[in-house]
Amino acid sequence: MSGIVGFLNTDSSIEDKEEQIDQMMERIVHRGPDYGRKFVDVGVALGFRCLDTNGSKCGDQPIFNESDSKTIIFDGEIYNSQELQQKLQEKGYLFKTNDDAEVILHGYEAYGSEFVKKLRGVFAFVIWDSEKQELFGARDYFGTKPFYYYHKNGTFLFGSEIKSFLDHPAFEKRVNAQALKPYLTFQYPATDETFFKEVYRVPEGHYFFAKDGQVTFTQYWDAQYTEEPMTEDEAINQIDQAVQDTIQAHLPNDDVEVGTFLSSGVDSSLVTTMVQPQYTFSIGFGEHTYNESSEAKKLADMLHLNNESRVIESEEAFDAFPMIQYHLDEPSSNPSCVPLYFLAKLARKHVKVVFSGEGVDELFAGYTEYGFSSNSRMVRVFAQGLKKLPKKTRYRLASRLEHTSNFHGKLHLYQSIAPAEDFFIGQARIFDESESDDYLQPKYQQCESVHDIVEKQYQKVPDLPELKKMQYLDMHQWMPKDILLKADKMTMAHSLEARPPLLDIRLMEVAEKIPCKYLLNSKSTKYAFRKVAHRHLPEEWANRKKLGFPVPIKDWLHNERFYKQVREVFAADFASEFFDQEKILDLLDRNYQQEIDARRRIWTIYSFLVWYKVYFVKEQQTNDLVLSKSSKK
Repeated sequence: MSGIVGFLNTDSSIEDKEEQIDQMMERIVHRGPDYGRKFVDVGVALGFRCLDTNGSKCGDQPIFNESDSKTIIFDGEIYNSQELQQKLQEKGYLFKTNDDAEVILHGYEAYGSEFVKKLRGVFAFVIWDSEKQELFGARDYFGTKPFYYYHKNGTFLFGSEIKSFLDHPAFEKRVNAQALKPYLTFQYPATDETFFKEVYRVPEGHYFFAKDGQVTFTQYWDAQYTEEPMTEDEAINQIDQAVQDTIQAHLPNDDVEVGTFLSSGVDSSLVTTMVQPQYTFSIGFGEHTYNESSEAKKLADMLHLNNESRVIESEEAFDAFPMIQYHLDEPSSNPSCVPLYFLAKLARKHVKVVFSGEGVDELFAGYTEYGFSSNSRMVRVFAQGLKKLPKKTRYRLASRLEHTSNFHGKLHLYQSIAPAEDFFIGQARIFDESESDDYLQPKYQQCESVHDIVEKQYQKVPDLPELKKMQYLDMHQWMPKDILLKADKMTMAHSLEARPPLLDIRLMEVAEKIPCKYLLNSKSTKYAFRKVAHRHLPEEWANRKKLGFPVPIKDWLHNERFYKQVREVFAADFASEFFDQEKILDLLDRNYQQEIDARRRIWTIYSFLVWYKVYFVKEQQTNDLVLSKSSKK
């Protein structure tokens, strides 16, 4: 893994381009501290930072074709590169390196843009064609690797991280006023335009061409959900075989030491059991409720694996929080960013490559928000029966149910039969939209609605079963804009390569055709996947409920020291630009006095304000600190 940066611009001189690309590369040195290299020509500048994981690939990029007419820079891993290279060699292409990037380069020469569909892996790359003066780029199927662009003032900027744009003279740093209100609901940057005005993400599953000042995007892949007829055993067997195959495909060379992130959950436990790594890594806060590391160690001991763990002190979590928001590029109030940052820091002391469990809950329906809200077996069985009713009948019943008085099991029944569009926006809902208006200044109240944001995805799949509609939404919102983004940014902050082996295009091809009744039913979430886990794990681990990273935000905000620290940020002059300061201070004070529980709303506001302070109040100071730390690695 590594980092890429670059720009198209015919106005500046070669000397200016050299200086500008150097600055861009320096901003992302943490993504590749082992090597940096660039290519500069009249119309383009390309920069590459490399994290050397096996001692043989680093330094090859940018890579040129045999005639030097095409150049590639690439961030990612291609897991079928040997197979593709062999086919390209049979076509007569010569290879000078062992780098996956050269496989993509020659594949593009042989097949054009359609070659992207042949890739199995995670990637963000660009290829510059000097003869056509054209740039071709692509981002992987799920958006595992970050990829941003900015097109203005005669310049097309692109890179793995937004911060690489900050020093370029064509870039105008401004807050996107329309991103804040949706963020308060979703907890992550939910709009297509990022928190930086006119900076966008290259959409997952898309490629693009940039030429003569024009940029065009094409979607080359999207999930194709179906429900193929199969028995329960057939579903379990297909998943089991696909899981084993994909983990095998993701394993690095034998001489590369790897670790796994290990919590008490089924996903990371299964990955660890199958990978059998040299190290496992666990982390927690204090004891019991906020610390899963003791349970993780039990499994590591059973497997005779080394487990490295540590406890995060609250003071260091708060001290590191500005740096966490800096590395995220955009504000995120997902509490798990904090432990993940420290987990990556711990792992990097021992390995450069780590496996994690992202993707399982999205592929195999592991979230309770998909409609598993009751502990009552009777309620769940009854709801499973209601799902068999005709769609119109279910929708009418859901409408009536929505307006009845509350009773035990109502939420579970409603979510089991209602249209997904009526209640599901993803895995987080912090502020209701109307509530956001109570706290925001008028300038920040006018924006794209939550309904419009999710409707863009729902309208693509109107005929899918409700569960698969929700999975589709998460595939295009929650995963690329929250889960995968924080996984990449928090690990690369410490120059650590993270591989999510259970988020793979071949595994997705199996997952998308599994019938809903084997995904979520009256017995459990990700039902068939848990059955697979039973084959490889002790029952205690295979049946565990999803916890995520437990983070003691509630305790922090009731602690006088941290309450005052948050209050200082809420009371800062710059906070009044965005929020009704009286109201956010009152919210914080009432929570501290335990009159209300507003921890997630407070943390969401706090995360944004810390991000703003980092990038717009003390940006140079923060960057100097990052570069200072990177130089010591």
